[in-house]
Amino acid sequence: MFHLIFAAPCLLVIARWLVPLGLPLWGKGALAMLLLLASQFHFWNRLSSGSVFAPEFPRGVVLLLNWAFGAILLLAVLQILVDLGALTAALLHRSMVTIPDGVRFGAAGLAAVLAAIGVANAVRVPPVRDVAVAIPGLPPAFEGYRLLQLTDLHLSRLFPAPWARAVVERANAAGADLIVVTGDFIDGSVAMRRDDVAPLRDLRAPDGVWAIPGNHEYFFDYPAWMRHLAGLGLKMLPNAHTVLARGEGRLVLAGVTDASAPASGEAGP
Repeated sequence: MFHLIFAAPCLLVIARWLVPLGLPLWGKGALAMLLLLASQFHFWNRLSSGSVFAPEFPRGVVLLLNWAFGAILLLAVLQILVDLGALTAALLHRSMVTIPDGVRFGAAGLAAVLAAIGVANAVRVPPVRDVAVAIPGLPPAFEGYRLLQLTDLHLSRLFPAPWARAVVERANAAGADLIVVTGDFIDGSVAMRRDDVAPLRDLRAPDGVWAIPGNHEYFFDYPAWMRHLAGLGLKMLPNAHTVLARGEGRLVLAGVTDASAPASGEAGP
């Protein structure tokens, strides 16, 4: 089914950016069709896998569709700003203001560049960010304790096994005492993502690797994923806890399920 919500920014771009351009009618028609096709990115995802969250296309195609979809959204925003600027100028001069094609093409170029930067930043191996957390009453034995959090990996055709392997290598190199993975491991079923999640088996930390499910695990057969992740050596904590010990010091590590769990017939947090 045509996704009207996702098409709305595209229709604005066609009406306010494309139609006024001094291009031949056939050129406008072809470009309008390409824009509409790109705006239906989520629809093509559903056709490819049954889920809008799991595009089963070659990675290059997924990157291109993400870039095109992002560029359309950004161009819609930029075109609104251009129109507001033209309206303001018209009110000040009390006469109609024509937006030159050069301004429209400039907005399109800027949207394309910004979308490319966004996609490049999204798919890079994330850098380690150090955050100091002060905990009142922390047992002295745990002073300087280092916990590494990974979250929202969304392993998929966009974030495949080589990307996961690089994340694991960077995580292990951080030298944390404990690693936690806080949900949304995947986009896809176990059969679809088996190879992509395999590198997670190599995560290592002295006090173990612990994890909780995110909402996306419930979209793709929650019980199967919980079994598979546990089989990779990840210690799952769905509404459960463990006690970490250092000498006389004790620290509770507690996990919960996702707030969306009841909608899938599973226990809420």
